[in-house]
Amino acid sequence: MVKLLPAQEAAKIYHTNYVRNSRAVGVMWGTLTICFSVLVMALFIQPYWIGDSVNTPQAGYFGLFSYCVGNVLSSELICKGGPLDFSSIPSRAFKTAMFFVALATGLMIGCLVYPDGWDSSEVRRMCGEQTGKYTLGHCTIRWAFMLAILSIGDALILSFLAFVLGYRQDKLLPDDYKADGNGNLPPTPNSDS
Repeated sequence: MVKLLPAQEAAKIYHTNYVRNSRAVGVMWGTLTICFSVLVMALFIQPYWIGDSVNTPQAGYFGLFSYCVGNVLSSELICKGGPLDFSSIPSRAFKTAMFFVALATGLMIGCLVYPDGWDSSEVRRMCGEQTGKYTLGHCTIRWAFMLAILSIGDALILSFLAFVLGYRQDKLLPDDYKADGNGNLPPTPNSDS
């Protein structure tokens, strides 16, 4: 029978404790990561960031790169835009927001920049003349914009969980294996020096 060395025993105990204690946090982190990925893809594609309400002069809705505005003479919506058709995006702020949301890690910046484009002529035509930067006039925020804000919260929770996992890993190390304040590891007990 092979006798384990103290370092091997400590490593085995450390590994067992780390796996047992962080399994729930890891499952939660994995689930929230999948949710975050699905949410970001959905809100990037969907054109329902802002839209009409009961008091708007025209029907319609806007997304990051596409939008539909109602025709005054008929009841149909005229839709424009695409992720590769930059000329049809009604404002520079919408283009910037699209770029940052596509990066996913820049989602917060995208959500902060997007309302800066509400003063574009297309948005003003649909939402009324009271519409300006960060003021929607008669329009309302739609579900995709709210989903983007929810996704920011999800990303913050994921960051927190990553720090918790890292902190737990360090805390589970036996004192013999922790570095001192200068980053130096203590000498091993079996060293011959």
